[in-house]
Parts: sequence; C-alpha cells; structure tokens
Amino acid sequence: MKALVIGSTGFVGMHLMRRLDQPIAVGRSSEKIRQRLGDVEARIWDPGRSVEPSLLAGVDTVFHLAGESVFNGRWNAAKKDKIRASRVDATRRLVDGMASCAQPPKTLICSSAIGFYGDRGAEKLSELSAPGHDFLAGVCEAWEREALRAQGFGVRVVCIRTGVVLGKGGGALAQMLPLFRMGLGGWLGNGHQYMSWVHIDDLVGIMLHAAGQEGVSGPVNGVAPEPVTNREFTRTLAQVLHRPALFPVPGFVLKLALGEFATVLLASQRVIPEKISQAGYRFIFPALKEGLGNLL
Repeated sequence: MKALVIGSTGFVGMHLMRRLDQPIAVGRSSEKIRQRLGDVEARIWDPGRSVEPSLLAGVDTVFHLAGESVFNGRWNAAKKDKIRASRVDATRRLVDGMASCAQPPKTLICSSAIGFYGDRGAEKLSELSAPGHDFLAGVCEAWEREALRAQGFGVRVVCIRTGVVLGKGGGALAQMLPLFRMGLGGWLGNGHQYMSWVHIDDLVGIMLHAAGQEGVSGPVNGVAPEPVTNREFTRTLAQVLHRPALFPVPGFVLKLALGEFATVLLASQRVIPEKISQAGYRFIFPALKEGLGNLL
C-alpha cells in the first residue's frame, strides 16, 4: 500500500505512520514533519488551499486525519468556524483534487467522529443510526458528505467515526491523567452518559483493516465493542491508577467553565462497531480495564 497520511504529525497520524510500509507524510511544514517523524517521504499541503495533482501522484490510499481540535479553547463563533472549515472545506478541496487526477487514489479513509449521532442516552447506535441535531452532528454529516463525493469517480470511501481515543502521550487520556494521579478525578455531570472509547492501537487497526478490505465502505464506527458510562470509566481509571475518584464535576460548573463545549462532555453516545466487526476485525483491547492497564 502506497499511502498518503494527511495530519501525519497529529496524535493518531503518528501512530498510523509507524504501522505503514510506504507512508508519505503530509503537513504544512517539512520541518515539523522531520522533527516529529524523522526521515520519511514528505509532501506539503495547506488544507486552506487547493490540491495540486502532484500531492496525490503515485498514491493508492489516502488517510485524511487533519482537523482543528474541538478540545482546545472555548467555543465561540470563530472557533466553530475553524472546526467546520478544517473538516468540511478541507475535505472538499481534497476530493476536488482527486477528481482532477488522471489516476485518482483507489481508497480514501477519512476521519469523522461519533459526534455524528448527537446526545442519544442509552440507545445503541450502529452505522445505520440517524444523525443528531447539534453543532458537531451537523459538522460530521457535512464532513462525510464531502468525502463520499469521491465515490462518484470510482474512489472507495470509508468514514471512520472515532470515539474517545485512549493512548500514551496524547488524546483524551493525557488531559485526564494529571488530576486522576493526584486523586482529584471524578465523573462529569451525573456520570450516566455513555462514553464510546477506543484504544489507539485498535483505532489504527480499524483504519488499516478498512483500507485492506474492498467490501468495506461508507461510515465505520471506530470504537471498542464495550462502551461504558462516565461513572464506570472514572471508577476503572481510578482503580488502574490505585487512586480515589471523589470529586465529581456538576454539569452546571462545566457549562460555566467551558460554555457550549460542555455539551460534548455531557453527551451520551453508546456506539457499537458493528460494520468493522462484521468485516472480520478482532479487537486487541475490547474491554476498558485491559485497555487502560496496557497504557498505564
């Protein structure tokens, strides 16, 4: 597989790069790519600009993982515009670039998120479930729609709806650990909201499995098969760290501190990885305790 990784210097991108035989790193800066990834083949693209055909030359699979972080910074109109543009507009430019190629890549693996489903309580959500109605659901729906346009000129498209990614040195766990290690961790809101999580090794495994299986296309839930409530997650993390977890954060405090972004932390999404399981993927870490134990 001659694979192009857009967002190669991000948390997921760096893990994916290590698992590919012939990766080409894509970023805005060759210096940043070299600092983070060492001596790899690199191509430069600013997602705010059009795609030159040379970016995609000789490539059969594109992993498109780039996007403005939804976690850093309070949500205001400018932040929300960046979140949407970095996903929807950038994917539109990428697909337009593919359309202009004499020989476009065979496969596009594009990031999406379980934010697609919105806040759904204890409802079990498969790839066939309807979208939600909030800001992130709208972004994800538009994001996937832009990616799926590539099917019109023969590209197989897979949209990986990623859950809460757990891994060393980044992702959600890096933000949680300092408080939990000090014994100051606790559940969020009432703690009954479902968290659909995934170990970084399994997320990369899902992406590679989807890339290698011709029969897989459309949305794929990139989550572990055993989602847990926020209370269960909190208890398990504290147990693995041998620390108490005695300081829950009320929902109204989250909303005062974080504004609209608090709704993301309090939303309940009980997502099942139905399609990738049916396609034969076997999870390395299906259960949370084993996944956290491996990382910690």
